Amino acid sequence: MSTNAKDLRNPLKRARGLGSAQSGVGHWWTQRVTAAGLVILGVWLVVLVLGLVHSDYATARAAVAKPWNAVLLIAFLITAFWHAVLGLQVVIEDYVHTRWKEITLLVAIKFLAVLSVLAGSLAVLRIALGA
Repeated sequence: MSTNAKDLRNPLKRARGLGSAQSGVGHWWTQRVTAAGLVILGVWLVVLVLGLVHSDYATARAAVAKPWNAVLLIAFLITAFWHAVLGLQVVIEDYVHTRWKEITLLVAIKFLAVLSVLAGSLAVLRIALGA
């Protein structure tokens, strides 16, 4: 029997030092925070887009060029892609069982997410700065 009543691991796992790495809660918490941020930023984005429904190109461009709209749009991009990477990471870790495929996919989604955020942020900044 275990000397510690709260330690429910198998004695072999305890001897090998196997068990929780204590990092799962942080991942879960980050996913929930980004989801909450996406709800708030998503409502803002829907309101902005619905306000521009019958507007012309110049009006839409002027709306995106406003400083708060540009900052919030970039925040939406960062939050959306970060949340997507976290979700896809969980799916890949759960369902891809070949280690090299798992690592390749994880690196690929992170690379594509960073590239997409940079491209989207550059587009918003070009509009906001009038280039």
